[in-house]
Amino acid sequence: MLGMALAAIDGTIVSTAVPQIVGDLGGFSVFSWLFSGYLLAVTVSLPVYGKLSDTFGRKPVLIAGIVLFLFGSVLCAAAWNMAALIAFRVVQGLGGGALQGTVQTIAADLYPLKERPKIQAKLSTVWATSAVAGPVIGGLFAVYADWRWIFLINLPVGALALWLVVRHLHEPARTRRAAGAPRPRIDWAGALAVFATGTLLLTALVQGGVAWPWFSAPSLGLLAGSVVLGALTVVIERRAAEPVIPGWVWRRRTIASVNLALGAMGLLMVAPTVFLPTYAQSVLGLGPIAAGFVLSVMTLSWPVSAAFSNRVYNRIGFRRTAIIGMSCALLILLAFPLLPYPGEPWQPALIMLLLGAALGLFQLPLIVGVQSTVGWAERGTTTASVLFCRQVGQSVGAALFGAVANGILASRLAAAPVPGLPGDLDAISHALDDPGRLSAAATDHLRRAVDAAVDHVYLGAAGAAALALLVLVFVAPRRFPVLTEESGNDAPAP
Repeated sequence: MLGMALAAIDGTIVSTAVPQIVGDLGGFSVFSWLFSGYLLAVTVSLPVYGKLSDTFGRKPVLIAGIVLFLFGSVLCAAAWNMAALIAFRVVQGLGGGALQGTVQTIAADLYPLKERPKIQAKLSTVWATSAVAGPVIGGLFAVYADWRWIFLINLPVGALALWLVVRHLHEPARTRRAAGAPRPRIDWAGALAVFATGTLLLTALVQGGVAWPWFSAPSLGLLAGSVVLGALTVVIERRAAEPVIPGWVWRRRTIASVNLALGAMGLLMVAPTVFLPTYAQSVLGLGPIAAGFVLSVMTLSWPVSAAFSNRVYNRIGFRRTAIIGMSCALLILLAFPLLPYPGEPWQPALIMLLLGAALGLFQLPLIVGVQSTVGWAERGTTTASVLFCRQVGQSVGAALFGAVANGILASRLAAAPVPGLPGDLDAISHALDDPGRLSAAATDHLRRAVDAAVDHVYLGAAGAAALALLVLVFVAPRRFPVLTEESGNDAPAP
C-alpha cells in the first residue's frame, strides 16, 4: 500500500505547485507535460511490467519499480529547467507503472477470492486518500517550503516501502526450471513496439486540441504513426515466443470484455475528475478547496461500496453485479444535466457520492473476477491489460470531452452580450476568478456557457456508461470461468 501510494499521490501532488515551479524554472508553455509525461510513462509501461512479473516474479519487479521511482524523484528535485523536470517525471512514471500494476497483481496472489474485496477496497482507499491529499500537500510545500520537497518527500516513504517489501513479501517458491529447458526470454522488440505505439497515440490524444489543432500536421502525423506502429506491434507479437501482450488477452471473452468495460469506465471518469472542479468554481462560485470537496465525496463512497460488493457478487455473480453498478452510474450521470442553474453545492456533491458507490460496485467485481479466471503465470499480464485499457480510456476521454466542451463553449459564446470574451474553458475559469473585469451580463453568460458545456460532457459520460453496459450484456460471458484455488491452477508456473 505504501508503494502504491507513491504512484498515486505523484499523479496529483504537482498540480497546486505549478505556479511556483514555473516561476522558478520557466517553461509555462509546456508545463502540462509535467502531468502528461508522467501519465504517459505509467500507461505504456504497464503491459511490459505485467509480462515481466509473470516471467520473473512480482517481488523483483516491484523492487525495481520502487528504486526507479525514487531515482526519478531525486532527479526531479535536482531539475535545473522545465525540460529536465519533464524528462525526470517520465523516469518517475516508468517506476510508477511497475508499482501500479504489480501491487494489484500481488493482492490477488496473496489473498484468496473471499478476502480480495477487503484488500482491494483498502487499495482503493489509498487512491482516494492520495487524490485528496496530493494537491493539499503539494500546495503546503510550495507555499511554506520549496517545491522540490514535493519529490524529496518520496524518499523516506519509498525507503520504508522498499524495506517492508524486501523483508516481508514472500512469494511462493517457484518450480525450478528443468535441466536443458530454455531460459525465459524477454520480448524486448515487442516491449519497445508497445512503448512506441502508446507514446505516439497518447501524445496525440493529450496534446491534440491543446498544443496544436486536431486536424493539424502534428496531430495527423502522430495518429498515423501510431496506426503504423500498432500494426507493426501486432506482427512482432505474433512472431514472439513470449509476447508482451499475448493474443489470448483478446481471444478470451472474459478478459476482452473486462478490458473494454473498464476502458469505457476510464472514458466516463473524465467528466467528474477533469470537468467537475471547473464547474464547481466557475458555475457555483466555490473556492478551490470547496470545489475539491465536491469531487472528493466520490472517493468516500467508492471504497465502502467496493468493500461490500462481495456480498452481492457471491450471490448473483461478477457480471450481474457490474451490470447493476453501471446501470446506476448511467442514471446518475443522466441526472447531472437536470441540476438547476446555478444550484447549490450539495447537489453535485450528492451526485458524486452516488456515482462513487455505483462505480465501486462496478469496478471491483470485474477486477477480482478477471484475476480469478487466470493462474499465477498469467495474472500479471491480465491485470496490466485491464489497467492499461482503463488508462487509455481516460486519455481518449480527455481528448474527446475536451473537444465537446470547447465546441459547446464556442457556440454559446458566439451570441455573447459583449465582444472579446475568452473562448476556451481554462481562459474562462481565469476570467471568472476576477469578476470585477466583466459586467454582470457577461459573467452570467460565461457561467451559463460553462454549465452547458459540462452538461454535455456528462451526457457523453452517460454514453460511455451505456457502452460499458452493452459490452457486459452482449460480450461478457454469463459466468466468469473462475479457477478453484485447490486445483493447483493458481500456483506459480515454472
